[in-house]
Amino acid sequence: MSRKRALKILLAVVGLFFVAGTYPLITSMLQPKQSDFPDQMLLSVYVTLGIFLLLAVRNPSAHRSLIAFTGWSSLAHAAVMAVQSIQIGSERSELPALGVVGILCVTLIALTPAKLTPAKQLVERPSTAGV
Repeated sequence: MSRKRALKILLAVVGLFFVAGTYPLITSMLQPKQSDFPDQMLLSVYVTLGIFLLLAVRNPSAHRSLIAFTGWSSLAHAAVMAVQSIQIGSERSELPALGVVGILCVTLIALTPAKLTPAKQLVERPSTAGV
């Protein structure tokens, strides 16, 4: 399997996973007394990011910075959550899931095209020698 195809598959999987957060987001907003507002705000960001990842599947090289941001920001989020899970004893059950998220993030970063900017194209300028 080529690197580009693997990246497209991973983008689709991660994008769908993030978009799947739509259901818990809507249900938590319908029951405001039982929900946690910071979770709703973060879910809305991830759902939006998931939509853009699904759009990036068509041409990943045109969306390099989005892909890199997704990998690095999700890795940072998972690292902070892992530390908090260790500090709060009742949250240690989430560590295996955070490990899976970490592996997905590192894979996404590794598959991201190396250049974050498109190659510069040389533009021929008209010669002024004949003037």
